[in-house]
Amino acid sequence: MNEPHAVEMRRICKQFGALVANDNIDFAAKPGEVHALLGENGAGKSTLMSMLSGVYRPTSGEILIRGRSVNIRSPKDALALGIGMVFQQFRLVHTLTAAENIVLGEKSSVWRGASWMRRKTEEIGAVAERFGLKIPVERPVWQLSVGEQQRVEIVKVLYRGADLILLDEPTSVLTPGEADQLFEMLRQLRDAGKTVILTTHKLREVMEIADRISVMRKGRMVGTMNRYETNERELAQLMVGRAPAGVMRPAGRPPGKPLLEAEGLTVEAGKGRTAVRDLSLTVREGEIVGIAGVAGNGQSELAEVLAGLRPWRGGTIRVCGREWKWASVRTAIESGISHVPENRMKSGMAGSLGIVDNLLLKTYRHPERSRFGMLRSRRNRAWARSLVERFDVKAAGLDTPVRQLSGGNQQKLLFAREVDRDPKLMIAVHPTQGLDIGAAESVHRLLLELRAAGRGVLLISEDLDEVMQLSDRMLVMFGGTIVGEMSRENADRERIGLYMAGLQDAPGEEAS
Repeated sequence: MNEPHAVEMRRICKQFGALVANDNIDFAAKPGEVHALLGENGAGKSTLMSMLSGVYRPTSGEILIRGRSVNIRSPKDALALGIGMVFQQFRLVHTLTAAENIVLGEKSSVWRGASWMRRKTEEIGAVAERFGLKIPVERPVWQLSVGEQQRVEIVKVLYRGADLILLDEPTSVLTPGEADQLFEMLRQLRDAGKTVILTTHKLREVMEIADRISVMRKGRMVGTMNRYETNERELAQLMVGRAPAGVMRPAGRPPGKPLLEAEGLTVEAGKGRTAVRDLSLTVREGEIVGIAGVAGNGQSELAEVLAGLRPWRGGTIRVCGREWKWASVRTAIESGISHVPENRMKSGMAGSLGIVDNLLLKTYRHPERSRFGMLRSRRNRAWARSLVERFDVKAAGLDTPVRQLSGGNQQKLLFAREVDRDPKLMIAVHPTQGLDIGAAESVHRLLLELRAAGRGVLLISEDLDEVMQLSDRMLVMFGGTIVGEMSRENADRERIGLYMAGLQDAPGEEAS
């Protein structure tokens, strides 16, 4: 009854200059539980866990491990206290085997010959088997799937004696099937007495795996509860401070004529690697075509080709019936294609420029925007102000550098520019990544409005829920090509997950 918490964090504050990332946080997790730390991107949950894992040090506050006050100054200190963190971006050397990665950094890891490594490999295999974490310990990491690499990271912290395991957005790189396997592993760890804390913003997953849930909003802790005492709607309200409005999906008309046709498309990614191979797809008027898939299967390269940013090696592309001869951004713009890229600040906007200049990037040659080579400043500012108001972009002024805007306002500004061009086809790549629930709802509404206006949308997203919610047709990419296609009515999460894992030849299924 009086067993101390596995971890307790009291009155934790963390400041980065004037920015308060964590404001007087109280948090505790029990031994033998899966505890979800829920919050939108930017809520401060990763910062809190980074202090527990020794990456950051608190500005103020106290951390207790098993009832004892501790000073965690580095990841080495955290590991000595039985704390291990599995980061969203794995920390593995791809040329080494799984076993070599796990022993890397040990005091005894200065290689002592084949017999020493065989003994270590056997020890690692025993730890993995004990917790049901099957991994091919003698294979190089580059030959392992993403799910297997994540298991290597988990075995690494278990092998080093961790009782408190922290996972940062652990399903963001997994297929649905791999996520289910991860959850089963976490249950086994919990049943073995380990404490698991996972940070996430995915409500459905929290309700599936967590024993208790803590919710953060804007750097503060706003509630902790047992899973059976709450529901997704209440959690969403705690995350954003209001009940989510949701997005109504209006009934659509039958799709019209083809806007985009790609046949046998092959794209190189550099260094002799083929990113897209023999890919064919069609997007018609008045439909949203969603592409699901684990990152790295050619989605980014496909979007870049269609936006005119990358050449293709083979195949044909037709936009509104007209065949492209070569790739260029000007060709894409003149063909009526708008593009919301994967990284809005890298290839979507110029961070040092103000709002007006960023809105002009694709239309500054238009007679409405310039005359005799001179920008029409007064008219352009009035136009920019109307777009800022229409798309509810929060900014100090029209000359504010866009890098100073929040992620949600940057994305709304980007959509304002691309939608205002009245595109025939919108290519949206991870359009809600890093956005809060309210901003994500606004983006979804814009895509559905384009569909209702008879435009076409190619939606590329790693968020399967988003793809299933918005798409009229769903395609799955694996290994650079389309391996599955299904309509909205016939969409099945398990089937999509099999396609995402490359199992398109599963019994009873046919790849398109």
